[in-house]
Amino acid sequence: MRGLLLRLVLLFVAAAVVQPPAEAAGASAGAIQNFYDSLLATMKQGPQLGMQGRFEKLAPAVDAAFDLPKMTAIAVGPSFAGYPPAEQKALIDGFRRMTIASYASNFKSFGGEKFIVNPDVKQVGTDQLVQTQLVPANGQPVALNYRMRQAADGSWKIIDVYSAGYVSELARRRSDFSGIVASGGAPALVKKLNELADNMLKA
Repeated sequence: MRGLLLRLVLLFVAAAVVQPPAEAAGASAGAIQNFYDSLLATMKQGPQLGMQGRFEKLAPAVDAAFDLPKMTAIAVGPSFAGYPPAEQKALIDGFRRMTIASYASNFKSFGGEKFIVNPDVKQVGTDQLVQTQLVPANGQPVALNYRMRQAADGSWKIIDVYSAGYVSELARRRSDFSGIVASGGAPALVKKLNELADNMLKA
């Protein structure tokens, strides 16, 4: 019985994570490669651009690579759907600003780093998982994986980032935001998102 159960579990895992069609895999991995190309170009000009310059240069790349409305809804939780459109837009704008500021702050210069995108994309339900590594000039590579979902226009967009290969950025954000949402609703979270962006932009 135990052996049968083990075989069923393995069959379930194999069905849940499979290889996607080559064309779709190429599109999702290509979207990450394009984002990394833009990030590296900005890093190489980082000191000259300054924080605000990096923010402005990275904004189009973040908009192209990330499904920011979907990510905001996931990070906020079920209450997002009940907010009026104006509050939803304010939350998305705040989340977008925080996301761009985070990249502009954390990748401010180039020191010989490389980004490696694994072309062997994994299918997870209707989503895809693109595995990558940030390889510093000195030190151990860092795993950065991206959950991708196909948008209405057919493009593949990031809906979550897994640091160290498995730690969900959105799960962490949702945990951080839950108390703010519970006590102050959308206005309080919009204020917090912009405060986080402001603090990074001042650094």
